Amino acid sequence: MALSPLSFGSIDVVTPPVCSGQRIGLMGGSFNPPHEGHFVAAKAALNRLGLDQLWWIVTPGNPLKSHGELKPLSERIAAVRRMARGPRMKVTGFERELGSPFTAVTLAFLTRRYPGVRFVWVMGADNLASFHRWQDWRGIAARMPIAVVDRPGWRLNALSSPSAQALSRRRIPEARAVTLTGHKLPAWVFLTIRLVPQSSTAIRRQQLDFLR
Repeated sequence: MALSPLSFGSIDVVTPPVCSGQRIGLMGGSFNPPHEGHFVAAKAALNRLGLDQLWWIVTPGNPLKSHGELKPLSERIAAVRRMARGPRMKVTGFERELGSPFTAVTLAFLTRRYPGVRFVWVMGADNLASFHRWQDWRGIAARMPIAVVDRPGWRLNALSSPSAQALSRRRIPEARAVTLTGHKLPAWVFLTIRLVPQSSTAIRRQQLDFLR
């Protein structure tokens, strides 16, 4: 039975439909713009974690990054939809209605709205490297399991980061990634994938150079 959206304060926050018991991966980001590396990561998370859906959560803006080159949310959502092929991939920008740029708030909202869903936070190794700077990062790790997807040049910094070291005893073997949602929290896994040498920053620079 599908779960219907609930009211968050005085604002209706519309998310993709889900069913109790499903495994849902949450991959948030600016996606400014989205690229093949994002798609490879999303597909790997779907398959390796045994997910029913993977949500691309297109954020209004990362609180740790400058918004000077940030394209409008509607443009980024449209670009992700062109890339996120497959019925199990869903694209949403519901954080705009939620009214907070912080992942901790987003995940608290989702787990409160859908208590019967088994969510997994999916992030790149570059994000793990700075995870200790996120608002309430320990609360995030205690709220839902985390899948960290490898990124070119980031593995060493990610696995030696303060948050990775603090959670080192809660890391599960990659071979058991499909069991991630069944582990006592906090729990996380590092996924080795085909590395794509692309980044949103590099693509934006190339676009600017082309226009000059």
